[in-house]
Amino acid sequence: MLLVALVNGTGVGMPQSRVGQSDQRSFSDRGRNMARERNENLAALLGEAGWSRAQAASAYNRVALENNLRDHAKIGRSHISMWVGGTRPSGPAPLILSQALSRRLKRVVTPQEIGLAVPTSPAQGAPEWRVDPLIALTDLGSSDLDADRRRLLTSAVYSTTALALPNEAWWATMAQPPAEPGVGKQRVGRGDVATVQELTVAFSRMDQSRGGGHGRKALVQYLHSDVRDFLHGRFPDERVRREMFSAAAELSYLSGWMAFDNGEHAVAQKYFVLAVKLAARADDAPLSGHILRAMAHQAIDLGFAREGLHLAEASVHGERYAAATPRERALLGVIHARGLAANGKKQSAAKALLRAEDDLAAASVGIREPNRTFFFGEAALAHETACTLRDLGDRPRAIREFRHSVRTRGAAFRRTHAVTLGYLGATQIAGGSVEEACATWGSVLDAMEDGIYSGRARQAVVDMRHLLSPYRRRGIPAVTALDTRATAYLTQVD
Repeated sequence: MLLVALVNGTGVGMPQSRVGQSDQRSFSDRGRNMARERNENLAALLGEAGWSRAQAASAYNRVALENNLRDHAKIGRSHISMWVGGTRPSGPAPLILSQALSRRLKRVVTPQEIGLAVPTSPAQGAPEWRVDPLIALTDLGSSDLDADRRRLLTSAVYSTTALALPNEAWWATMAQPPAEPGVGKQRVGRGDVATVQELTVAFSRMDQSRGGGHGRKALVQYLHSDVRDFLHGRFPDERVRREMFSAAAELSYLSGWMAFDNGEHAVAQKYFVLAVKLAARADDAPLSGHILRAMAHQAIDLGFAREGLHLAEASVHGERYAAATPRERALLGVIHARGLAANGKKQSAAKALLRAEDDLAAASVGIREPNRTFFFGEAALAHETACTLRDLGDRPRAIREFRHSVRTRGAAFRRTHAVTLGYLGATQIAGGSVEEACATWGSVLDAMEDGIYSGRARQAVVDMRHLLSPYRRRGIPAVTALDTRATAYLTQVD
């Protein structure tokens, strides 16, 4: 399996660390002038593997060479002894050693498990892109499902560093078939792929109806257990392997999207990054574009307009757009338009909107679309178009598009319906239509009280109260009634 982006000057900005020059300094500076404690975790795993120090070094060098990390493939037994003795290696060394041990022990071994957590210093670049996706899946799933570790995960901060995508060499490297077959005992076939895909659609429909705060834990449990085992299984051919990695990527993306909808932005970002890596491992360009589109959506919503546009541009680049179906191209295109609008590129945004409309019009019944795009139709396009027009300052047309979205959306999409109504009310009150906005927001509360668990929809209620504050003392009955109702709702859910 492939480890990481090419380290020396490609993709993620990771500093070069040449093992062949001043080995002792490269691997031991971090431990200098510090009291070192023996790394009992690493010692125990080497014992479990039945490796001498020299054998461990040899296995390490093989993995480094297979991953084109030649400058890191020159360690000897003395380095292994130093690491067991408490010296902390620099650069990608923990990841390389983790992969070597994973192969030997036929299970996932993470850097944390060997007592060598991956460095997260800003100078090291974004660590998310360097960690092997199978290791990342194990570690992220464990953190998400464990109550104590989840508190740390949810308290993390959304990182703009992770939005800097690796370059084309990284994508090409990730897409290469693995050097060795899966190490698991389970044989994985197309039926297993279909099962993962079917459950992904079921979870996605639940998300559209009830919101991202409902059912995500069950999704993560399935991803962390059954799907992870599938990814480590034995595949009959390369096609099935790629299909399973694509299915896992889509499920990881959905976990991220649900976390995003529920306001857990750092958690969402980690799942999006994992999903991109799994899709890259599957060499699935349209799916990669779909996930990058979601990352762009999140960045734009959080106010990172420049980064959001870069992600949106990446989502429509090359085969990510060209190989996608018409409906998916429309979805990619309308978020690209939003990114352009958020950066003040009015004419380019208008052109992107027209192209998205044309793409959706080309999505005829006879074209087989991926399951992940079932939600994107006329109502969804109108919603995103309205957001684009709103960001461009065209309030009247934005209101018309929001209303069109509300009129045409089906009952199965209650969560997005509530979000659209929230945006519509905010746009109406910005234009001075206070009582009209109150009527719209009353429909948001109707939807929320009917069992929607969505951080984005809840935020619409918070924004509603904030936008109503200048009108509270004016004696407007609709404002008083709505504010009282909104306050009661927030008191119940907080």
